[in-house]
Amino acid sequence: MNAEIIAVGTELLLGQIANTNAQFLSIVLARIGINVFYHSVVGDNQARLIEVIETANKRSDLIIFTGGLGPTKDDLTKETVASVLSLRLAEDSNVLNKIDSYFKRQNRQMTENNRKQALVIEGSTVLQNDFGTAPGIALSKNDRIYMLFPGPPSELKPMFNNYGRPFLLEQLEIKEHIESRVLKFFGIGESQLETEVLDLIDAQSNPTIAPLIEDGEATLRLTAKDLSFEKATKMLDEVERAIQNRVGQYFYGYNGSTLYKEVFELLKTKKMTVSSAESLTGGGFANELTNFAGSSSVFKGSIVCYDTEVKRNILKVPNDVIAAHGVVSQECAQYMAENVRQLLNTDIGISFTGVAGPDKQEGKPVGTVFVGIAINGKKTKIFTLNLAGSRSGIRTKSVKYGYFHLLKILSRI
Repeated sequence: MNAEIIAVGTELLLGQIANTNAQFLSIVLARIGINVFYHSVVGDNQARLIEVIETANKRSDLIIFTGGLGPTKDDLTKETVASVLSLRLAEDSNVLNKIDSYFKRQNRQMTENNRKQALVIEGSTVLQNDFGTAPGIALSKNDRIYMLFPGPPSELKPMFNNYGRPFLLEQLEIKEHIESRVLKFFGIGESQLETEVLDLIDAQSNPTIAPLIEDGEATLRLTAKDLSFEKATKMLDEVERAIQNRVGQYFYGYNGSTLYKEVFELLKTKKMTVSSAESLTGGGFANELTNFAGSSSVFKGSIVCYDTEVKRNILKVPNDVIAAHGVVSQECAQYMAENVRQLLNTDIGISFTGVAGPDKQEGKPVGTVFVGIAINGKKTKIFTLNLAGSRSGIRTKSVKYGYFHLLKILSRI
């Protein structure tokens, strides 16, 4: 069964609200084996809605509408769908009684236009609204299924889970599981990642492999479909192994994880503490780590050493090192990392120094960055980065590279 989701509401087109309903429905439909191939958004205009419905009728088996079921004149989804299908609307006494009861519980007077919400398409199944007044509607016509849901997510989500999903499961002759897994990578571009696994992408139909890019990171979404959840999961495991064998050195986590979260969790697991000395990043490393509740157990503090005098007087970077190599150097990064670790008495010290722009510094081009990681009892590691982009982008990438390299080092301890 191939599905299409049509969101109705001018406020969506104006950007006043986000279309989170489509995201929710795509996720839950995938779990019961229904492919979602199209998302459409149309304003509160009957002529344009008719065009969208006629297009959907040519390409989709299941057409789901969200929004436009309210009591006002611009709520026209139900009327338009009924018109396209040559079906009439009839007042449902049970729905009307529930609407009336809803208003009485709220100690409010039901206005006459609310009776409009009690109109349902003839021959349809009414989907009860436990958190509002407008009911949903589900029906089959011309070998297609049409489902209409109210726009507010607080009403749509429970309605789908409690009534819409059971209705759909009854229509499905074969109940497949669609399982997805997102692999997250850093330090490799999307095009290079795709090139490394291109033959796997070309050879796969189930599972499928889809490269994506998000916040400057590359990801691969793996999707498997099978009647058995266990078999679908096994298929994902097999294709992931093949991918990890090729680009595992760039891999850091799954699904909704972040570099910051992975480092935070690993620091907790290993019972290690970290401190940071930050020049060009201006406290960016510290900011990301302290976003997590409980970060005080792993993070002692940061010294934002933007000015050379702070590097010299607080972090004790030797004058001769600064004179010989400059503050944007491997040598300076090493002293910053080692000394902040000692000053704040942590297991790990991490440092960031570089040129974010807009101009060169000490003859070094914009994007030159050095990250130092000093761990008690181990040789300090220095990572040289040559980054491109805006000033803000270079700063953000520097922080992410710091987290990525720290994650890889922690994983080996």
